[in-house]
Amino acid sequence: MTPQLNIMGYLNRSEVNGPGCRAVVWVQGCWRECPDCFNPASWSLAVNQLVSVEELAERILSEPANQGVTFSGGEPFLQASALAALAKQVKAAGLNVMSFTGYTLAELRSPSAPEGAEDLLDQLDILIDGPYVAALAIHAPDSPVSSRNQRLHVFNPAFADKIDWASDQTEIHILKDGTRVFTGFRGQMDFDYV
Repeated sequence: MTPQLNIMGYLNRSEVNGPGCRAVVWVQGCWRECPDCFNPASWSLAVNQLVSVEELAERILSEPANQGVTFSGGEPFLQASALAALAKQVKAAGLNVMSFTGYTLAELRSPSAPEGAEDLLDQLDILIDGPYVAALAIHAPDSPVSSRNQRLHVFNPAFADKIDWASDQTEIHILKDGTRVFTGFRGQMDFDYV
């Protein structure tokens, strides 16, 4: 059976969600429900948009400007096995992969980690871990994390000098149907897979 992802949204090109131009996949489902979450619409664990890993990989790879893909959410590690499969496909085509997570890296490496967490970690070039905490918010043009408790982990040394986005950047995308998508700092994801 082809693995599927339950996603909240997809953006084909972004420059504020990691290094370079990249696709962004917002997964559906998160049990944390952090106050001041950037994407509260992602909390529900109910099915939103089911997309096969193959279909999403094709979509990501169809944009020649994309250098990578970022997994956000929701909580990506609740769908770690399917995201690991997606990451393998896009990495085989030369793209890089990063993820945000509300878990800490120690939690993801522990025996109580979500199923498939280690497989997904093995595919990542960059990880930003820890839940967003509004009281610890960072509003700075030189910080890739949004709150002081979060940590940036660069697993691939080729990206050590490519941390060139900042947590205070925002993009506005206007989709073909006129829907506006705000992403980056305080970006609210409120759209369908297109």
